[in-house]
Amino acid sequence: MATASSLLSAAAVRERAHRLYELGIEGELEHFDVRLDRLPATADFVLSTMRAAYPDLDIPYHSRWRHFEAGDINRWGGLVDASGLAEHPLRFGRAAYDLAIVSVLLDAGAGPDWRYEEAVTGGTYARSEGLGVASFAMFTSGLFSADPADPLRADASALAALTADELAAGLQVSPSNPIVGLEGRVALLNALGRTVAERPDLFGEDEARPGGLFDACVAAAGEASIAAPAVLALVLDGLGGIWPGRIMIDGVRLGDTWRHTKLVTDDATTQLAPFHKLSQWLTYSLLEPLLWTGVAVEDVDGLTGLPEYRNGGLFIDMGVLVPRRRDALSRTWHVDDEFIVEWRALTVALLDHTADMIRERLGVDRVALPLAKVLQGGTWAAGRKVAAEKRAGGAPPLTIASDGTVF
Repeated sequence: MATASSLLSAAAVRERAHRLYELGIEGELEHFDVRLDRLPATADFVLSTMRAAYPDLDIPYHSRWRHFEAGDINRWGGLVDASGLAEHPLRFGRAAYDLAIVSVLLDAGAGPDWRYEEAVTGGTYARSEGLGVASFAMFTSGLFSADPADPLRADASALAALTADELAAGLQVSPSNPIVGLEGRVALLNALGRTVAERPDLFGEDEARPGGLFDACVAAAGEASIAAPAVLALVLDGLGGIWPGRIMIDGVRLGDTWRHTKLVTDDATTQLAPFHKLSQWLTYSLLEPLLWTGVAVEDVDGLTGLPEYRNGGLFIDMGVLVPRRRDALSRTWHVDDEFIVEWRALTVALLDHTADMIRERLGVDRVALPLAKVLQGGTWAAGRKVAAEKRAGGAPPLTIASDGTVF
């Protein structure tokens, strides 16, 4: 019998997503037809996209660190060299976690009209790359630090006191450069600050900062290793309180979990579909700092694919997922609409099957090509590529009203 707490795991995301997928291939879903005959061509398209970007197939993980490299600039490496962070592994890890956690929470969809101009390089970036570069600049400026003498950190007190005006200035928001979900982003960072301050067991007793989670991961690894799902468990435990009021069962905040009438169980979790997209995206982004400091990470494939615009858009644009409503691609949806819940669940399952097809074509296993690399190489890039081919500006096929805390 499932409990509310059991939904706070990648295993639960995968299990319920595949349950809806099985109903989909049997034609028993309300909102989408699943065309498995289109999946091999989709896998081939993804593989060709991977080979174009990474000819030797030496693919990094799909994580926030890639966006800090926008324009082929190694911003983090340059910062580490200039600051001497590499000489102090714990200081390095805490700073990396501070940056990654704040940046990921700012990484919800920016909308089609927002741009960020980087003062140092003069480069202009949009969408996830723009948010990554902007958050990196805000971090290095000390915006998230409570100590002017130590800017490369994020403190609970500074995050809790951050204002919309301060964040808008950091993101260069103006009437001519609007961003989607500014207030939601500010509220999320304010909540992050409060939550971190309330959990000294995870985020540090002497100094409350998100980067304290690095110490918790190192401690959990001990002298062996830590599994990626265990990092996610720490993220979901420590940061569960930051999300806006959504579904709560038995006092457990379920975060990015939504209702679908076809997911019937005989317990309190009936009709619930968990995704934890931002939490998993964050977890992928927290694995690399561990590896960089010599901490082994296992079971990376224990995490799931990310059900968002690019991955989910790929399957719609390639004809694998066919909406049954004629107006599905022209109307605006909300994140709790069953149509969107169904789309996201099918996306998670289809990412697993796409990755399996690609591994079969390459003759490799999950260890050699984990899902984190397929996403990067990969499905996310292929989703962006096909969107650009089909629509001016590369907008995704679906329009979703978001408050900046899901996508």
